[in-house]
Amino acid sequence: QAPLQESGPMVVNPSQTLSLTCTVSLAPIATSYYAWTWIRHSPGKGLEWMGVIRYDGQTFYSPSLKSRISISRDTSKNQFSLQLSSVTPDDTAMYYCAREVVAGLSKYDYWAQGTHVTVSS
Repeated sequence: QAPLQESGPMVVNPSQTLSLTCTVSLAPIATSYYAWTWIRHSPGKGLEWMGVIRYDGQTFYSPSLKSRISISRDTSKNQFSLQLSSVTPDDTAMYYCAREVVAGLSKYDYWAQGTHVTVSS
């Protein structure tokens, strides 16, 4: 089983909400000092950090997405989720979940393989 595995629809209609879930097969997501991140990549915008939920449940979001994004977690399932509302074709991208070690020198040590999401009617 992959350390991080994404799931969710690959096509979303414009104005709807994009929802992705990342299932973690590593340490429990509430374990210090890990942070669970959503990052996306598109040819036009490059790599974009979207937001994170830390081991203690705190969330931080990109200012450019803050009005539309929500990241939550289910510790009983060892999952964390992304919701991005009011999507447009500009939100078409490859979406990745990743684990960041936030103690000492911060680094991303595990990435999911990515899910390509297309926003189209």
